[in-house]
Amino acid sequence: MKPYHFPIIIEHDSDGYFASCPALQGCYTQGATYEEVMTNIADAIHLYIEDILAEGGSVPEIGAVSLTTLEIAA
Repeated sequence: MKPYHFPIIIEHDSDGYFASCPALQGCYTQGATYEEVMTNIADAIHLYIEDILAEGGSVPEIGAVSLTTLEIAA
């Protein structure tokens, strides 16, 4: 399989970790630990790519990604 590189987002709260891959709409998972969520998101991305290719589609090319924070006064 061709190697792909995808940005992922990892969030942590009192319930554990949540991971998503914004480039692959609907590709997300969770885990109790950071290590678990990293394994789970890798598996989810792999399955997502397999489904795209099985349907004859193409895997999206990912350009530059920027991550920042925004302060909102409420």
